[in-house]
Amino acid sequence: IKEEQLQEALEVAQEQVDNGAQIIDINMDEGLIDSEAMMVTFLNLIASEPAIARVPIMLDSSKWSVLEAGLKHIQGKGVVNSISLKEGEANFIEQARLIQKYGAAVIIMAFDETGQADTYERKIEICERSYRVLVDQLDFPPEDIIFDPNIFAIGTGIEEHGDYGKDFIEATRWIKNNLPHAHISGGVSNISFSFRGNNPLREAIHSVFLYHAIAAGMDMGIVNAGQLTVYDDIADDLRNKIEDLLFNRDPNATEDLMAMAQDLQSQAKDDTDKLAWRELGVRERINHALVHGIIEFIETDAEIAMNELGAPLEVIEGPLMDGMNIVGDLFGDGKMFLPQVVKSARVMKKAVAWLTPYIEAEKGKQKSNGKIVMATVKGDVHDIGKNIVGVVLGCNNYEIIDLGVMVPAETILKAANDNNADIIGLSGLITPSLDEMCDVAALMQQKAMDLPLLIGGATTSRTHTALKIEPEYQSDTVWVKDASRAVGVVQQLLSSKDRSTFGAKIKAEYHDIRERRKNRNSNKGLITIEQARDNGLQLDWSQTPAQPAFTGIQVIDDTPLSTLVEYIDWTPFFQTWELHGRFPDILTDEVVGESASELYRDAQAMLKQIVEEEWLQLKAVIGIFPAHRDGDDVIIAHEGSSHRLLNLRQQIKKPKANLCLSDFIAPQNDAYTDHIGAFAVTAGHGIEAHVERFEAAQDDYNSIMVKALADRLAEAYAEYMHQQIRTKYWGYAKDETLDNEALIKEAYTGIRPAPGYPACPDHSQKELLFDLLDVENNAGIELTSGLTMYPAASVSGFYYAHPDSQYFVVGKLSQDQVKDYADRKGVELKVAEKTLQNNLAY
Repeated sequence: IKEEQLQEALEVAQEQVDNGAQIIDINMDEGLIDSEAMMVTFLNLIASEPAIARVPIMLDSSKWSVLEAGLKHIQGKGVVNSISLKEGEANFIEQARLIQKYGAAVIIMAFDETGQADTYERKIEICERSYRVLVDQLDFPPEDIIFDPNIFAIGTGIEEHGDYGKDFIEATRWIKNNLPHAHISGGVSNISFSFRGNNPLREAIHSVFLYHAIAAGMDMGIVNAGQLTVYDDIADDLRNKIEDLLFNRDPNATEDLMAMAQDLQSQAKDDTDKLAWRELGVRERINHALVHGIIEFIETDAEIAMNELGAPLEVIEGPLMDGMNIVGDLFGDGKMFLPQVVKSARVMKKAVAWLTPYIEAEKGKQKSNGKIVMATVKGDVHDIGKNIVGVVLGCNNYEIIDLGVMVPAETILKAANDNNADIIGLSGLITPSLDEMCDVAALMQQKAMDLPLLIGGATTSRTHTALKIEPEYQSDTVWVKDASRAVGVVQQLLSSKDRSTFGAKIKAEYHDIRERRKNRNSNKGLITIEQARDNGLQLDWSQTPAQPAFTGIQVIDDTPLSTLVEYIDWTPFFQTWELHGRFPDILTDEVVGESASELYRDAQAMLKQIVEEEWLQLKAVIGIFPAHRDGDDVIIAHEGSSHRLLNLRQQIKKPKANLCLSDFIAPQNDAYTDHIGAFAVTAGHGIEAHVERFEAAQDDYNSIMVKALADRLAEAYAEYMHQQIRTKYWGYAKDETLDNEALIKEAYTGIRPAPGYPACPDHSQKELLFDLLDVENNAGIELTSGLTMYPAASVSGFYYAHPDSQYFVVGKLSQDQVKDYADRKGVELKVAEKTLQNNLAY
């Protein structure tokens, strides 16, 4: 920045996001920089880079004028870093009011008029005072408050500093218990500052500190995630000594650590015989097999255990459940990762399948912790996330009754009654599924049911559950963010001791969300639709747009699977398994690298089989059609008919243009004809036989794996076909030579937005696309009543070729545009509002 290399600075920000950064912190406080002006300039640059702007921005400055300038130019919800009481309460209130006006979250430093909080008592005193001022006086949303109770260096040799680590952890615990909804953050590297120069020791200290701080309630922290040691990989004596220092248990801990640190650099993992565990007793062997997902010997060990224990049920309720309890604990503590857990479940299922005939012969029955009916709701075909949650719950001895996909409400409730279920779990991937979940909840209320209801899936959220689903049903309704949270939620809901307390806590949280939403002015920052249109993107249409090599429809069914392998974007594959990080860096990540590498090896092996044995069949249909812009819509001509593609326009006040997809299509004119493209591709034909084969073998791991790979191949097919459009079928970029990394970064010309995604959030526009391309006949893809595609491993969307076309987020909409949209669509306002519910600003 100082050298005005702004493009290089943007690349730094892009690299941070690509490597998994969840927030970008921007600080322009430097003597040679006009901090205020540069903050504005850089934020405007970031706003035009969708790949960077998709993560929140943290505005970081010691000058309030710089922070406020940033707040005026930031897009989306940001975080201010930071304010405090050090200049008095009046100044604190004034700044907090402005932050609230701009809709940002804020970091509150534990600092007041007398200085920084360095003891437990001072930390909680300042944080409580700040919280009460913000929440009681300003009605500041408590979930937007992030406390930094000050992480100070331990091991300094100064006696007064001995409790710094312990005080932060205990203050964190107190804040979580006494200041509802507030978050905790901190600069983690401060804790080990006394040991600078010895990175292995510092990394171990960070890992131990985070292990205890997160358990106490720490939510976020500034840390290099690539330089964290796995807690369980730290030698016991070193870990114990770090904990002695962290909790001030031993005055000699610093000296002892310095002595131990000399050996850290040279330590290597003991590569002992991989089969040495086979010399252990049968219980220990079963535990080892479950924890490490080793399937080869489990039937032999199950038989030996049954002979030793005298009954097959004793094996399940004894060593097998003991092993799965270890797996559950390790997963819950963040010491195992999802792919490993799914492999553990495969071992468990194989052992149980072998023992089942003996159990049935004795007419015995395995005891479970509870029965859970799970289903993907009507109209939705996506089930990978649901299956993963089911596996994790099964590992914790819950009986899962999985009804599959596209399950009507009545079928779900009947299955719950017939099976005497303890909980119902609903899953869905796309927006229309949210409405179906509301209908299921309403039907449960109508039938006076009392079972807890779990809500999960990619488009679900705590806010939507609180606003739309929970009010429909009197009993406990809980949103579950991901598989790692499911077990804790279910345990509390099925505990006679904890359910009422937990349920009341959730109901209170959801009530607070609804009350805050009532009082929130969501139209803040929005302009009228007329003003937005006046500020639309103005392109120069004096030059003839690129003309395609053909118009009409082409069916493509001869693309070899092998062609798509090099187009796969692997990063989302790991996210499916709840391993977060950018490929290929994730393979060497300090925390998840080992698990990610093993998963990747398994994926490559199956992918090779899929390609060589042609497990899946590819089908695609593409079309290019004459088109022109009509206001915010695009009129598409095909076979003598006219089709209207409806679009929406950004209404948040923009310094540049308020974008709409129609901006990238030329108005009707006599000089030339512009065009629009459309596509639908699938890699899902043939998958069912393989899924059924794996499920019959109790192999959830490979069942999930084949679905995840089919999804990646479908996305790769969409990427490949877009490249073919650019270089061949439309031909506006014949000389393009981009590698896969450039394709993943969308470095090409043109876009392929899909209905239901941020630039065109109305899923119902798929109906026009399917009609235009006759997708069901030409590609064998069906559109369900819930507007999802079957097979699930399918992608569809439109092609825009203009060189200035770009992806963007429509964002929040005022009622004037929604009413206008309803009129253009020919539906009642309430129908349009239901379709666009996630975008409504009112």
